Parts: sequence; structure tokens; C-alpha cells
Amino acid sequence: MAERRTPTSRHGLSRESRLLGYDARGGVLDLPPEPEPPAEPEQVDLRDLRELVPAAEPGRQLDDWGRSERVFDAIEPVLDFYYRYWFRVEVQGIENVPAEDGALLVSNHSGALPPDAPMIMQAIRHEHPGSRPVYMLGEHWFKGYPGVSMLVSKMGLVPAHPANAQRLLRDEGRLVLVFPEGQKGSRKLYWQRYKLRRFGRGGFVRTAMRAGVPIVPIAVLGAEDAMPIFAHVPLLQRLTGLIYFPINHAFPQFGLAAALMYLPAKFKIRFLEPVDLSGYEPEDAEDLALVQQLTEEIRGRIQAELDELQLTRRSVWFG
Repeated sequence: MAERRTPTSRHGLSRESRLLGYDARGGVLDLPPEPEPPAEPEQVDLRDLRELVPAAEPGRQLDDWGRSERVFDAIEPVLDFYYRYWFRVEVQGIENVPAEDGALLVSNHSGALPPDAPMIMQAIRHEHPGSRPVYMLGEHWFKGYPGVSMLVSKMGLVPAHPANAQRLLRDEGRLVLVFPEGQKGSRKLYWQRYKLRRFGRGGFVRTAMRAGVPIVPIAVLGAEDAMPIFAHVPLLQRLTGLIYFPINHAFPQFGLAAALMYLPAKFKIRFLEPVDLSGYEPEDAEDLALVQQLTEEIRGRIQAELDELQLTRRSVWFG
């Protein structure tokens, strides 16, 4: 009879098997003791994790959001030409933009290819004592256009998502620009100019409440005169895949060159007094009635400023 062999392999046992503690040469089956239950994880306030977010690096050419100082510096001569000589932007109330910490900038939106965002950015870049960079939350309509998606991202456009907004405003203390009218604002016809559309369901108010930052309303006059829309062609919109197909002084007859063919309207940008939300808790963002009330108040303030700017304007071209 063959001698019985001592087992030397444990193949076939999973790593979780309790039989891995079995000693084949022992006189008894010594199973390992029962594992101790894992300790309860310590509760951590997410606000305490801010210090883990990388600090701003002024010398860095490309930040975590894709904004490139090198690209911005390359196109700044073009932006400055429009800002200083073509639109001759007049800025009022720049002191209402905070010099530090986060703030949500809320503006009216207009024009076939809206020039309001880059002009607001240039106003803060040139006129504000701190010359702070501005990030804009925008829709993803541009992602299907070659080259456009890359360019706008490098200029500071960030996809509009609650997580992005909270990190920019609360964690990094940035200036963030939003246009609550969205595409409804940029689609307005010339006879509808400077009549604000609905500001959605107040998402920007909820965002500011949760982040604990003030809202700075902005009234922009001139954009709807610089790139007016006289009509829309729905059939060509469907055929081309554009978000809309406008007819104006430059498009479609001049094609892509129309993007630079703004009329020399006089711009006025007025930064209004901030709306302080420090008296509200993040949970108040779930109060729909309160959010809608604040939304309408901010929309009403911007509309009143636009009406006043129009009444005091002597000329579309000279202000």
C-alpha cells in the first residue's frame, strides 16, 4: 500500500476561504479566529476637504478646467480691438465685483453670435483692480463643431453642471458667469431686443445658495445692436444641424466670416450691487417659492437697468 502523502498545495481555495488556516500536519483542525468587524468610517464634513483642492498657480499656462493663458494672450489683441475701439465699452459699477472669493455673475444674453461674454471678461480683466479671470458656465451645443469646442474651453468655458459650479464657486473661489436666458436669449429677433426672457427655474439662485456666494447682476446694452437677428430659417437649421439659422446683415451671405462682422454699436456694461445670500442655508435651495422669488427679483433689476440705459442712450452707435 502506497504511503499517504502530506498535502502541499491549496489550489482551488479562494482567498476568502477559512480553510486557508488549516495545518495539515497538526492534530486538530485549527481554523482561524473570526475576523473583527470593520470599524465605522469617521464622518467628514465635505467643507473640511477644501484644503485638498490644489491652490491656484498664477504661472501655470493651462489650468484644471482647460483654460489656457497662452491661448487667451494670443487672441487678446482681437478682443481688445473690439473692446476699446469697435464697441468702445463703457463700464459702470466694476467695484461691485468682489476682489476675492467666489461670486456668480448673472447677465442678460443676446445677439446671433453673442459678444457679451468676452466683453464682460475683458471689462473685469482691464478695469477691475484684481484683474480676475472669469469662467463661464455654458451648454454643450458647441461640442459638435470642429475647433470651436477647443477654443471656447481654452477661453474659460466650462460645461454647465452642478458639480462644476460648486467646485468653481465654493472650493476654488472663482468668478463664474452665467446667462439664465440661455439660447432663448440669443435667438431673440431684433424687435424683441432688450426684453428679457424667462430666467429658467432659478437654477443659478440654487447654485449660489449651495455655494454660499453672492450674485452680481449685470446689464449689457449694445450686444443686440451689434449682431441683430432679423429672421430664422427652420428648414436650413435642420439641414445644417445648427442650433438656429439666423438671417442678418452678415449671415449667411458672408459665411463663417460673419462671426467677426459685428456692427460698431456702443456698449455699456453695468455691474449692479451684489445680492447677498449669506443669510440663507444650503437647504434653502430646496424652497422652490423662495428660489423663484429671488429669481424674479434679479431678473426685474436687470430689466429695469436695461430700460434706463435705453432711455438715456442718444444713439446706438455713439451712446
